Amino acid sequence: ANPDLILHGGDVEPAFGQHERIVEHGTLVLGGSGAITAVGAARLGLRTAMAGAVGDDLLGRFVLGELADAGVETAPVRVLGDVPTGISVALARPDDRAILTARGALAAFDPADVPDDLLRRTRHVHIASPFLQPRLRAGLTDLIARVHAAGATVSLDTGWDPEQRWSTVATAVPMVDVLLPNRQEAARLATALPAVNPRPGTPVPDAPPADDQLAAALLIAGHGPLVVVKSGAEGAAAVHGGTVVQGAARRVDAVDATGAGDSFDAGFLAGWLDGADLSAAVALGCACGALSTRYAGGTGGQPNRTEAEAFLAVGA
Repeated sequence: ANPDLILHGGDVEPAFGQHERIVEHGTLVLGGSGAITAVGAARLGLRTAMAGAVGDDLLGRFVLGELADAGVETAPVRVLGDVPTGISVALARPDDRAILTARGALAAFDPADVPDDLLRRTRHVHIASPFLQPRLRAGLTDLIARVHAAGATVSLDTGWDPEQRWSTVATAVPMVDVLLPNRQEAARLATALPAVNPRPGTPVPDAPPADDQLAAALLIAGHGPLVVVKSGAEGAAAVHGGTVVQGAARRVDAVDATGAGDSFDAGFLAGWLDGADLSAAVALGCACGALSTRYAGGTGGQPNRTEAEAFLAVGA
């Protein structure tokens, strides 16, 4: 739960040596993988709450206001007086981005603070960016166990590991119901998993992991979860048991890809929780991810359910 400062248009690659460059646009928007997914889910009609941490400052109030305006319940977000709200600066091109993040309150979020009563009235919990939240990462398996004990399902989008220590979440991967990495993350998670025992009775493919969405998905799925690997403009691949689905991305006039993977997560989960088959859930995820790139930031272009389904219907 943090704001993103998006710089896009023109030459967004900085030059040290006190060089100043001009970009066309600078926009402060709601960011954070979890917050973007929460807003996307709310827009698709799901009753959604956000658990996290912000500082008691201008940026924290901005985050809470944006979430509330989107219909996301914010009571579980802790407001901390002793640390600032985290912030990310994204240097965005239409098909790629570079991100600098100051963790701030993100580093203080403890999964033990997620209220039990919230879990009891929740049917699904989506966990985002444990690598940016060290306490969340340390308590990840305990949180997943609490969620399952409360009768809910769990999805995980690990995000990128700035420390390149992917094995720190390896024990959690076989516990989740749905894993939602992008292609680069999936390849690295796949290499971290062989040391983890798969779920009993689940075969693990012998094929070595590669920077290929389907190969990585197959290997990770051998450890138990439904795996959906996102590849941006190339679509997505999902593997569950013996079922393999590949979904194509629809073309849009992209402005900024920030948060597109999080919008995909919202779309896929909305379809999956509604009981859609795997192909339909992947298609809805691809539609939501594509439409989100029409505006700067992660939430400005997110569709509601009617818009997403109309987008899918065109040319179907």
